[in-house]
Amino acid sequence: MNAPPLPREVSRAFNALPAPIGKRLLQVRELIFAAAAAHDGVGKLTETLKWGEPAYLTDESGSGSTIRLGRLGDSDRAAVLFNCKTTLVDNFRDRFPDQFEYRQTRALLVPVTGRLPKQALSVCLSLALTYHLDRRGRKAR
Repeated sequence: MNAPPLPREVSRAFNALPAPIGKRLLQVRELIFAAAAAHDGVGKLTETLKWGEPAYLTDESGSGSTIRLGRLGDSDRAAVLFNCKTTLVDNFRDRFPDQFEYRQTRALLVPVTGRLPKQALSVCLSLALTYHLDRRGRKAR
């Protein structure tokens, strides 16, 4: 699936980032939309800005937790940010201990050069986009 056209304000946020970070995060954006399309329960994503950063919400289905794209401080690494009150980053760290660098319970960092670890990152994004579905399933058992 191809990602939809960028909303103007989101495009400005990507363009405000250093070029290598913005380019890498646009690749991550493609993976977010592909992960959403691959799971029937996710539905249409809302693409907006949260704290001035591109953010992806599952408003239509309520299936997942918000994913934001940016960087931490003045880091030269691209950051995929998650709600720090979830267990998402801890789960990613358990599954992929050597694939990414992590920041507390809120972010995984993606290098801006070299190969993007698409398979591992797609798993992480899918887990975020279905976080509430997975939690509801565990509570029902």
